[in-house]
Amino acid sequence: MNDEDRLDKSRQYWDNFARSFDDEPDHGLRDPVVREQWTNFLQASLPFTNATILDIGCGTGSLSVVLAGLEHNVTGIDLAPSMIALARTKATALGLQVEFHVMDAASPQLPLNHYDAIVCRHLLWTLPEPKEVLQRWAGLLKPKGRLILIEGYWGTNTGLRASEVIEMLPNSFPDYSFQDLSENSNFWGREVSDERYAIITDKDY
Repeated sequence: MNDEDRLDKSRQYWDNFARSFDDEPDHGLRDPVVREQWTNFLQASLPFTNATILDIGCGTGSLSVVLAGLEHNVTGIDLAPSMIALARTKATALGLQVEFHVMDAASPQLPLNHYDAIVCRHLLWTLPEPKEVLQRWAGLLKPKGRLILIEGYWGTNTGLRASEVIEMLPNSFPDYSFQDLSENSNFWGREVSDERYAIITDKDY
C-alpha cells in the first residue's frame, strides 16, 4: 500500500468514527472528573504561560480546548476532516480561539522551531516509521521545547510499550520523565489493566 492509499484509508476510518469518538470518557472528557484529571495533568506538565502548543492528532479537540482554556495558544491537527469539524464546533461553543487544520500528523506542514510544546495522545503507535516521525516533530519545537507523548500498549496487543518509545526518542531529547497513567482510573473513566503512560522530554537544542 502506497502512502496516498494509506492516508485515504486512515482518513476514511477516522471520519467514520468521528460521531461516536467522544463517547469514550477519555476522548470526549464529558465526565467532570475525567476532564479535571486531564486538565490537572496538562497544567502540571506545561508549567508555562501563553505557550504556543501543537496538539498532534487532536481528534475532536478535547485536549486542544483544555489547553486553550489554560490560556495557551493552541494549534490542533488531524487527518480526518470530520474530526476537525467537530473540534472547531467544540472550541466555538466554548468561546475559545484554537487554530485547527486537516493535516497528516506523520509529516506536518508547519513552521520549524516554532512551538513551545507538542502534545500527542494515542497516535504515535498508529503511524508508519514512528522513529522518523519523532525526528520530524522535534524539528517543529523551539530549543528547550517540550514533547509530551501519551501512549499505551493495550490488551489487544496493539500500541507501543514505553521502552519502545524511549528507544525512539531523537538525540535532541537527552532526558525524559515517565509517568504511569494506568493506575489512576480518573484518566479513563474506569479501571484499566493495560499499559498507559506519559513520556515528557525537552529538546536541548
